[in-house]
Amino acid sequence: MANHIVLFEPLMPANTGNIARTCAGTNTELHLIEPLGFSTDDKYLKRAGLDYWDKVKITYHPNLPAFLATLPKEAKLHVVSKFADHAYTEVDYATNTDHYFLFGKETTGLPEMFMRQNKEKCIRIPQNDEHIRALNLSNTAAIVVYEALRQQGFPCLEKTHTYENDKLK
Repeated sequence: MANHIVLFEPLMPANTGNIARTCAGTNTELHLIEPLGFSTDDKYLKRAGLDYWDKVKITYHPNLPAFLATLPKEAKLHVVSKFADHAYTEVDYATNTDHYFLFGKETTGLPEMFMRQNKEKCIRIPQNDEHIRALNLSNTAAIVVYEALRQQGFPCLEKTHTYENDKLK
């Protein structure tokens, strides 16, 4: 069982870098659906991911249909959208299968036709729509993947850091 964060045509390097850092810290695989709105050499992307890039398994896909073609038959696809009927906490992520969390582009989300065709797979994080259009993408990805990990018992995330062995000064 593994968790995967999938970004559809991400535009902002800082968001992608922050998400890559979350993936490194949670053993979550990252999938990037092209075209990307930045170069993977981008200094902001590297700064946000710090020195964790070699700890992240990243797969690039040329487009959404190509990504969908790689999904294992038994995998669960969760489409994250503020337009979903069900909250992300209403889903059982403890099933013994891979979970793919698909997030749309920062400015326009996912294609409307795709959303309509996959309505039953859509989940949302409750928010106050009167004050904001959407939560930050990297925060949203972290919220969702940590809920999945919580339900799964935080597999392979042992405590290795203590105050006594802190190397930071």
